[in-house]
Amino acid sequence: MSGAAGESACPGKNGKASERKTVLVVDDEPDIRESLRDALEDEGYRVAVARNGKEALDTLPTLEKPVAIILDIIMPVMSGAECYAAIQADPRLADTPVLISTSDASRAPSGVLLMKKPIDLERLLDAVAKLF
Repeated sequence: MSGAAGESACPGKNGKASERKTVLVVDDEPDIRESLRDALEDEGYRVAVARNGKEALDTLPTLEKPVAIILDIIMPVMSGAECYAAIQADPRLADTPVLISTSDASRAPSGVLLMKKPIDLERLLDAVAKLF
């Protein structure tokens, strides 16, 4: 068997096995990005991060299709709402589940799963696990 180290199935702290599915975390706050990355990696996910919507759109083509995108709304350069619209307009990405994390729910697109900041990590991990 060949493959890079760390790419096999790996149980998370809750004992659930994951096939190293990819999650993209998009947030302009470094502490939030790193906290979410650490929590998701502890659960066995591969995690990519981006600081704004433009960086997320630039990163997406380089990734294995993510099982989820955790997207902040209020960011510089390109907002989460603009990024979400671009994702929905791309047939390769339109069916990717997006979870919006924001302190201002009124700015979130309608019909999208929403996590109000500050984020409850256990609730977030449960929501991501249910997306696939």
